[in-house]
Amino acid sequence: MAELVYRPVIGAARTLFKALDLKIDTQGSEHIPKTGGAVLVSNHISYLDFIFTGLGALPQKRLVRFMAKESVFRHKVSGPLMRGMKHIPVDRNQGEDAYAHALASLRAGEIVGVFPEATISQSFTLKSFKSGAARLAQEAGVPLIPMALWGTQRLWTKGRPRNFRRSHTPITIRVGEAMEAPADQYAGAITRRLRERVQELLEAAQRAYPVRPKDAADTWWVPSHLGGTAPTPAEARELG
Repeated sequence: MAELVYRPVIGAARTLFKALDLKIDTQGSEHIPKTGGAVLVSNHISYLDFIFTGLGALPQKRLVRFMAKESVFRHKVSGPLMRGMKHIPVDRNQGEDAYAHALASLRAGEIVGVFPEATISQSFTLKSFKSGAARLAQEAGVPLIPMALWGTQRLWTKGRPRNFRRSHTPITIRVGEAMEAPADQYAGAITRRLRERVQELLEAAQRAYPVRPKDAADTWWVPSHLGGTAPTPAEARELG
């Protein structure tokens, strides 16, 4: 029943992206296993990241079950869709329920999508990672799949208006090789290695990105360390 909901949603997203004439460049999807459980881990710079992360798995014919904040499931429009697609609600006051749900999904052979920064990075750089993704992979005995997105912040991000005009915006998706998460290793150490992998993929996506800001007013989506006017990580922390 879930796929009767999920696949039409994918079709609708693809129709929207075609209407916007997005230039989506995906590399590395072959690293996503065709069968069995895995934890798919991505950076988080846009409200639309779950859609593009899911697109990265489609060449392998896999559907990703995302961990998302519980309030999304209470919305009258998104709620039925999220439940129908078997995504996983996260109540930050009762995180153990979401963890158990995600663990069961992994053991059932599903791919679970996690944004270990927990919230959108307004500096467009990597924030610190929570260790939940590593702990899930360890306990379920499944690999971690690192991923990085770039360009999605230009469509819709925190503190900026949506840009759903026909903008021809490039979107770059990079998927890395699977990482093992041995049960006898410290989850914090695995998390540090995972963050390093995502950082490498993010830098590769940024190098491959085919456009630069048009003018000074268009530098907002570029991190400060790359010469843009996005908030620095310290400034982003102040923004909350």
